Amino acid sequence: MITTILFFLFLLVSLHYVILHYGRYGRLINLLPGSRTLPIFGNVHHLQVSPSNLWKLLEQMNIQYYPIYKIWSFWSAIVQIQHPDDLETLLGNLRFTKKSDIYKALEPWFDTGLLTSSGRKWQTRRKILTSAFHFNVLQQFVDIFTEEGERLIKSLKSEEGVVVKDLLQLISEHTLNIICETAMGTSLKNKGEFQYKYRQAVNDMGEIFAYRIVRPWFFYNFLFNLCPQGWRQYRLLKVLHGFTRKIIQERKEYHEKTNDQYLTDFNKSSNDNNDNIQCNDIGIRKKRLAMLDLLIAAHRNNEINDEGIREEVDTFMFRGHDTTALAICYSIMLLAEHKEIQDRARAEVKEVLKENGGKLNISALQNLFYLERCIKETLRLYPSVPRVSRVIEKDIKLSNYIIPTNTTINVNIFETQRDPRFWPNPDVFDPDRFLPENSKGRHPYVYVPFSAGPRNCIGQRFAMLELKTTLSLLLDNYYFEPVDYLKDLSFAFGMVLRPTHPIQTKFIPNKDTC
Repeated sequence: MITTILFFLFLLVSLHYVILHYGRYGRLINLLPGSRTLPIFGNVHHLQVSPSNLWKLLEQMNIQYYPIYKIWSFWSAIVQIQHPDDLETLLGNLRFTKKSDIYKALEPWFDTGLLTSSGRKWQTRRKILTSAFHFNVLQQFVDIFTEEGERLIKSLKSEEGVVVKDLLQLISEHTLNIICETAMGTSLKNKGEFQYKYRQAVNDMGEIFAYRIVRPWFFYNFLFNLCPQGWRQYRLLKVLHGFTRKIIQERKEYHEKTNDQYLTDFNKSSNDNNDNIQCNDIGIRKKRLAMLDLLIAAHRNNEINDEGIREEVDTFMFRGHDTTALAICYSIMLLAEHKEIQDRARAEVKEVLKENGGKLNISALQNLFYLERCIKETLRLYPSVPRVSRVIEKDIKLSNYIIPTNTTINVNIFETQRDPRFWPNPDVFDPDRFLPENSKGRHPYVYVPFSAGPRNCIGQRFAMLELKTTLSLLLDNYYFEPVDYLKDLSFAFGMVLRPTHPIQTKFIPNKDTC
């Protein structure tokens, strides 16, 4: 009996394989270059390596099969692209905004928030959240960026003299404080252990994501939940969701105590003078409304439910602190390795501070032109999100190949931004690439560190202001010298461009400032 069942199961699988590969879908996909496949399994066996080796493998394939190739994973094809023309065709079109099934591995954490949702839900959430990143709101956030930056400097100075730090630990604590103060309206002061557990859980969830997406049998939750990584994820989700639910509850209680008076007119409240902004006894900001307040207001209007708020808070807590922390870390390392560029950026910071009476405000940050070019060049070399992924709902033509409906397409941002066909000496750190005269005529989709098109990063202006503020204060107070070098880094395949080992930099006090 069992033998008969297995025989018919084998026949069914074989028939499905033949129909898939010799039907229209398979014939079109198999026209693309790519590694040799095994029947049924495709290329899955190639992917069963460590996250760092998988990063290297994909790098090799990107070079070997440039500009487009395929990977078969059982019944699904994944097409990898990196030519800017193809990026523009895919990312720049409103018809191709649906995230691929790869993001389903994130749904236990984010459910279907702004990052993972599509269609009407994504459009509705994007509309609700856009005003949280309006220029008038961002102007007020500069005060918080500065306060947190000064707290970071104070922490470094408390160790006296030359300081060697694990960059990611140092900076991620700083950026998590910022996202909580700004987007959530809640302070994390005196919540060190609470914060540390959350940051560690974020890192561990990244490892689980990388483990899961190369094992397609674990896309089925009932199977994944039975394995050790599934048990580990369950424990981590309790930490992650517990963290965000506590923040939401605190903010809701504040509005209940104030009879929702600050939710009645978001635009009016968000334009109040900074003199009216205070903190209450539990560290919750008054008056200056945040992204979370928008969501609570939408909840009062029945536009979103409690779980919907939690989805978006989880999404922004991760995307708003982890990606920015990585960008700051890579900026510091690059400046440490390029003394002349670091000195020029520092001189600009000191000049702008002098012109503004030693204070950083929105106009001062906008005048840091060279520092902005340094940041842009950092994001070119080390984009915090090295890949994005879509699933297409109709045929699309990329690099003269027809890619059929329901195919997953991965966009290799990291490779695109280092393509020597568009970037002379692509591995060289050169901020002047972003001078207006040098940017003229550059393909608009050859530089997309915040993605591009309709699903570009909603918080990119927020991130740039945060990066400028943090780096300005660090440059004004410290010289950077390398301990670990970027050429020696290896990266782990995953959600973000995370190094496989801790990275350290030396901070030397600037005696003129101390």
